[in-house]
This record gives sequence, structure tokens and C-alpha cells, in this order.
Amino acid sequence: MQILITGVAGFIGYHLAQRLLAEGHQIYGIDNLNNYYDVTLKQARLEQLLSQKNFKFNRLDISHRSLVMDLFKEYSFEYVVHLAAQAGVRYSLENPEAYIDSNLVGFANLLEGCRHNHINHLVFASSSSVYGSNKKVPFSVTDNVDRPVSLYAATKKANELMAYAYSHLYLIPITGLRFFTVYGPWGRPDMAYFKFVRAITEKKPIDVYNHGRMKRDFTYIDDVIEAMVRIIPKYPLNTFNQPPYKIYNLGKNNPVELKEFIEVIETALNMKAVKNFLPMQPGDVVSTYADIDELINDIGFKPTTTITLGLQQFVAWYQEFYRYNN
Repeated sequence: MQILITGVAGFIGYHLAQRLLAEGHQIYGIDNLNNYYDVTLKQARLEQLLSQKNFKFNRLDISHRSLVMDLFKEYSFEYVVHLAAQAGVRYSLENPEAYIDSNLVGFANLLEGCRHNHINHLVFASSSSVYGSNKKVPFSVTDNVDRPVSLYAATKKANELMAYAYSHLYLIPITGLRFFTVYGPWGRPDMAYFKFVRAITEKKPIDVYNHGRMKRDFTYIDDVIEAMVRIIPKYPLNTFNQPPYKIYNLGKNNPVELKEFIEVIETALNMKAVKNFLPMQPGDVVSTYADIDELINDIGFKPTTTITLGLQQFVAWYQEFYRYNN
């Protein structure tokens, strides 16, 4: 398969590209390599990919429509996996323009590229953040998600609506994935687990919001990638009543309290954290919990990696990677 991956130097994009390349697929990756977090980490991921013969890369900002259109005209992509986006809940309070440009304008440009070039299947990243202030758990894809508590969440909900409209109007097979707190080696430095490991290693205090009384459905990166490689060729079908459009929750289906999560990190590092307990932050939610029944039914896979094993793998990678670079 010839596959375009946007955001290929990002955490999930990098892992997905590695897996698909190992399976012999032709991968074309784009990324704008912005400085939202450490660019050297993005470049290190990219270097791992550039050494492989079936990988091509172009530094490209998806908010530039003409560049996106030119890309689609030049290459005959069979599948598109759209992971490029401005991430982060809290940052959306500080720099909303970045979310408008990347998550709304950029996504519209990708949809137009797919519309005019007859791709087989578009798979795009949504987020568990769309559930906002919903109280019912576990979160189901059939739940109403009209109460976002951050602009980031609002843009992801908008992406789902835009994708549905394009699928309905132009019969483009599209699948959206609501990711639930993905973690693991080569992860994002703005994520809590990365910050915790860094701070504990450097013997600095960690900020623990809502006094640690929060739960997250932490999902290990290898499980996410396994689900994605099964989903990419399994595009939804057009039926009499519904366009070829599908949404899945992609989570572990097993929320872990933040206090327990920190304890697992302490054990993996064999170090104790100095905790700075703080109140809830604007844009945060108390709990996330994925109902993944549809995912299991459709692709026959359920994430299985335990939080203990997953964090051990991350800590091992972190210690090796940053020793090498320092």
C-alpha cells in the first residue's frame, strides 16, 4: 500500500510509520516540525525513518492549501492517516490560533485532497477530549459530545463533523479514532508521564493536579499501532442509511488513578517523587474511560499492555535516549 502519514515525526505517526515500513508498505510522511515541544526529539524520530528505503519525507504545513493540493497531485496515495494537529489541552488556552490553523484549516485541506484524489480510506486522529464534561462512564461513541471544555476538544469534535459531511457528500470512506492518553517510548514531552519521569529523575517536584484524584485510560503505544494497522485496510462501507464513516474509541478500557500511576513510575525508576498537589486545571476532566466494544467487534483486538509493563518500557527508553544525548 502507498500511504500518506501526516504528523509523521510525531509520537504516534513515528510508531505507525515504523510498523508499516516493516510490513513492506510505501510511506510518504509530512510534518511541519514545529516547536510546540522539543524539535530535537522529532528530528531523532525522523532520522530513524529516513534511513529506510520505502520512506519519503516532506516538511510541510497542512494549513497551506496549495502545498497540500500539490502533494496529492504528485503522489497517488491509496490511504491517508491524518495525525498532524496542534495537540495539548492547556496550550489551547494560551494559543488558540494554532488550533484553528492546524486542526480546522489543515484538516479541511486534507479532506479536499482526499476528495479530489479518490483515496481508498482516510483515518484521522480524534481524541477522548471530545467527551468533555460527560458524566456517564465508560464513554461510548454513541454518547452526545456537545460539551467540550477546551478549544482543543472543540476542534476535534469539529473534525468529526467535517469528516462526516465529506463522507456523506462525496462517499469518502473515513474512520476517526478517539485516542485515550497514549503513552510509551518516544512519547511527547508535554504529557504528564514524561514530565513526571523527567522531574523525578532530576530530583525536582512534580505537579499533581486535582490532588491526584483523576483517572485516565492510559493506552500503550504498541496497542494503539496494532489497532491502527488493522483499521487502515478495513474501510467502512456505504449503506442505504449511512455514509462510509466510522468512529472508534481507542483506549485500554481500564482507567488508572493518577496516584497509582505515579507509584508505578516511582517503582520503575526506583526513586520517590516530591509531589506538589494542586487544584484542577481549566480544560481538564476528572476521568476518561473508553467503551471499546465496537473496536473489539470490528477488528478483533483489545489493548492488553499493563500500565506496569508500559511504564517500564518508557522509563527504559527515556534513560537510554537521554543518556545518549547528554
